[in-house]
Amino acid sequence: MQVGNARYLTAEDLPETVPVFPLTGALLLPAGQLPLNIFEPRYLELFDFALRGNRLIGMVQPSLTEPSPTDGGQAALAPVGCLGRITSFAETGDGRYIVSLSGLCRYRVISEVRSHHPFRQIRISPFVTDLSAAQEEESVDRSRLLATFRAYLEANTLEADWDSVQRASNLTLVNSLSMMSPFGPAEKQALLEAPDLKSRAETLIAITEIYLARGSGESDRTLQ
Repeated sequence: MQVGNARYLTAEDLPETVPVFPLTGALLLPAGQLPLNIFEPRYLELFDFALRGNRLIGMVQPSLTEPSPTDGGQAALAPVGCLGRITSFAETGDGRYIVSLSGLCRYRVISEVRSHHPFRQIRISPFVTDLSAAQEEESVDRSRLLATFRAYLEANTLEADWDSVQRASNLTLVNSLSMMSPFGPAEKQALLEAPDLKSRAETLIAITEIYLARGSGESDRTLQ
């Protein structure tokens, strides 16, 4: 997989340990783009650390099953996250970073690594099959996915750039729609942990159909 100026083809191209950015409700998937506004000092240092190295960061949600610590300790992490490469970076002049992460591949959290840094680091087991996920594109029911997407737009008075949608590959379409979906942390984690692209598309369709059946969500935004 080509991400920015780097190519990742095998497990040997991926690190065993990465700095991690836990963020509830955030979903990064392979080939997706995740914009971030960084302002906390520990995460500013995290991105400085990544920029000095391989530019890779592990996005992950806090655990959805283990209770948050009441003693000020660190929250447990969800079992699966996604590696992202910093492909866009800007300083704002008021102490913030505006960053874009490009999704590379998912990973399973193996263990946390002791570190003197204020941010957390983890040992990972990457989903190497994600590096060649484009081979799964033909398995996606594109017509049903687009029909569900159109129904969601119509139900919420939204518009989309259909020329761009039609040109998008199935990999980009499924993962981008999953990332921009308005669903909660549990649904986002289910989309992340779907075993393959076909399963993710089917999961996205099923969640959207449930959402539509409940008549949830109203907006006048435009999706780009």
